[in-house]
Amino acid sequence: MCEHFAAAPTQGLALIKRALNASAGNTLDAQLDLERDLQSAAREMPDYAEGVRAFMAKRKPNFSGRP
Repeated sequence: MCEHFAAAPTQGLALIKRALNASAGNTLDAQLDLERDLQSAAREMPDYAEGVRAFMAKRKPNFSGRP
Protein backbone atom coordinates (compact mmCIF):
# COMPACT_ATOMS: atom_id res chain seq x y z
CA MET A 1 0.00 0.00 0.00
CA CYS A 2 2.92 2.34 0.72
CA GLU A 3 4.25 1.90 -2.81
CA HIS A 4 0.83 2.68 -4.23
CA PHE A 5 0.52 5.97 -2.32
CA ALA A 6 4.15 6.90 -2.96
CA ALA A 7 3.51 6.69 -6.72
CA ALA A 8 0.20 8.57 -6.54
CA PRO A 9 -0.27 12.27 -7.36
CA THR A 10 0.45 13.93 -4.02
CA GLN A 11 -1.53 17.10 -4.74
CA GLY A 12 -4.53 15.00 -5.73
CA LEU A 13 -4.25 13.02 -2.50
CA ALA A 14 -4.15 16.30 -0.56
CA LEU A 15 -7.40 17.41 -2.22
CA ILE A 16 -9.03 14.08 -1.37
CA LYS A 17 -7.91 14.48 2.24
CA ARG A 18 -9.44 17.98 2.35
CA ALA A 19 -12.75 16.62 1.08
CA LEU A 20 -12.76 13.73 3.55
CA ASN A 21 -11.87 15.97 6.49
CA ALA A 22 -14.69 18.38 5.63
CA SER A 23 -17.32 15.70 5.02
CA ALA A 24 -18.26 15.05 8.65
CA GLY A 25 -19.34 18.66 9.21
CA ASN A 26 -20.82 19.45 5.80
CA THR A 27 -24.32 19.09 4.49
CA LEU A 28 -24.65 17.12 1.28
CA ASP A 29 -25.00 20.33 -0.73
CA ALA A 30 -21.95 21.89 0.91
CA GLN A 31 -19.91 18.75 0.33
CA LEU A 32 -20.90 18.55 -3.32
CA ASP A 33 -19.95 22.22 -3.76
CA LEU A 34 -16.57 21.59 -2.12
CA GLU A 35 -15.89 18.54 -4.27
CA ARG A 36 -16.82 20.48 -7.41
CA ASP A 37 -14.36 23.22 -6.43
CA LEU A 38 -11.61 20.74 -5.59
CA GLN A 39 -12.06 18.93 -8.90
CA SER A 40 -11.79 22.26 -10.72
CA ALA A 41 -8.56 22.97 -8.85
CA ALA A 42 -7.21 19.51 -9.68
CA ARG A 43 -7.73 20.10 -13.41
CA GLU A 44 -5.27 22.99 -13.24
CA MET A 45 -2.45 20.85 -11.79
CA PRO A 46 0.34 19.36 -13.92
CA ASP A 47 -0.29 15.89 -12.49
CA TYR A 48 -3.82 15.91 -13.93
CA ALA A 49 -2.47 16.49 -17.44
CA GLU A 50 0.18 13.80 -16.89
CA GLY A 51 -2.48 11.34 -15.74
CA VAL A 52 -4.57 11.98 -18.85
CA ARG A 53 -1.53 11.69 -21.16
CA ALA A 54 -0.47 8.46 -19.48
CA PHE A 55 -3.97 7.01 -19.73
CA MET A 56 -4.23 7.87 -23.41
CA ALA A 57 -0.78 6.40 -24.10
CA LYS A 58 -1.58 3.32 -21.98
CA ARG A 59 1.49 3.85 -19.83
CA LYS A 60 2.19 4.34 -16.15
CA PRO A 61 2.02 8.03 -15.14
CA ASN A 62 5.06 9.86 -13.83
CA PHE A 63 3.60 12.31 -11.32
CA SER A 64 5.74 15.27 -10.25
CA GLY A 65 3.84 16.37 -7.15
CA ARG A 66 4.09 20.05 -8.17
CA PRO A 67 1.02 22.26 -7.68
